[in-house]
Amino acid sequence: MKKTMKLELKEARIMMEAAKKKAEEINVLETIVVVDDGGYPILLERMDGARITGPEIAIAKGYTAAGHKRSTHLFNKEPNGPALPGNEAFGIQHMLDGKFAIFVGGFPVVVNGEVIGGIGISGGNGEQDTTVGVAALQALKEHLSNDGYDVVATADIKR
Repeated sequence: MKKTMKLELKEARIMMEAAKKKAEEINVLETIVVVDDGGYPILLERMDGARITGPEIAIAKGYTAAGHKRSTHLFNKEPNGPALPGNEAFGIQHMLDGKFAIFVGGFPVVVNGEVIGGIGISGGNGEQDTTVGVAALQALKEHLSNDGYDVVATADIKR
């Protein structure tokens, strides 16, 4: 039997506020979603003026990051990204009817070595989406550090 941690609305709100604050600081209109360990949305916000395609894209990024336990951009990172032509997962993005994202903007939420959810960011370029996502992870790290939890708050996450 294994005991697990669950990402809940309180923590999702902390991540969301940090992500929105960072998006405003860097002047980018984002859609942000925090998902649970099954990739299902806990909290989603589309900033005023953000693209209408953002929610579906952000959800796919969060789903992929949580479900596959890695940052989405790592699928295409040279030289061994598994979704690159000739590699073991080439074409994986065509699975699951558009739910699988292999480009920048999805990050797993890793606490004490366990993937408990994900965050998906859509609306900026790759650097902007990464900056916003890492800000959310850093806010969670700071929030949980006093309780003895270790949160991974970097862009390149693979578990």
